[in-house]
Amino acid sequence: MTRIADRIETFATAVGRGAAWLAFAVVVLEFALVVARYGLGLGSIWLSETVIYANAALVMLAAAWTLAVGGHVRVDVFYAHASRRTRALVDLAGSLLLLLPFALLLLAISVPYAARSWAILERSQEASGLPLVFLLKTLIPVFAAMMALQGIAQAIRAAQALARAR
Repeated sequence: MTRIADRIETFATAVGRGAAWLAFAVVVLEFALVVARYGLGLGSIWLSETVIYANAALVMLAAAWTLAVGGHVRVDVFYAHASRRTRALVDLAGSLLLLLPFALLLLAISVPYAARSWAILERSQEASGLPLVFLLKTLIPVFAAMMALQGIAQAIRAAQALARAR
């Protein structure tokens, strides 16, 4: 089971680190957009949509990696001070009862949504927008699948921690 969790986390890390470079692209493109708009009086729907797409890809593709490294914000004030066993129980319950059902439901709903977009090769409603809306919508089921996989890895790690804590 450890091997499965390791492979899932290796995949999430590779995708997340690759996606992290999109943060640089978003900053550079947004800077160029602001300079063009306010400095030169030029606007670009294409560039504006590129920033939106890159930001969406960054968030959705890096989410599983962020979960793997514990980077998501926790609202449970007791978690940080809890014993390893209690944290493992919270992680196991959270993965099995919250994360996995949500990710699987989102996957079930988003696959037909993305498939419809692919069927018509959906494009921007703006005349000079990007013709890639179908790719943007594909990020939703990819996000859901990656979060489900990371939830499985998290559940495996939590179950192992519980077994060691006995």
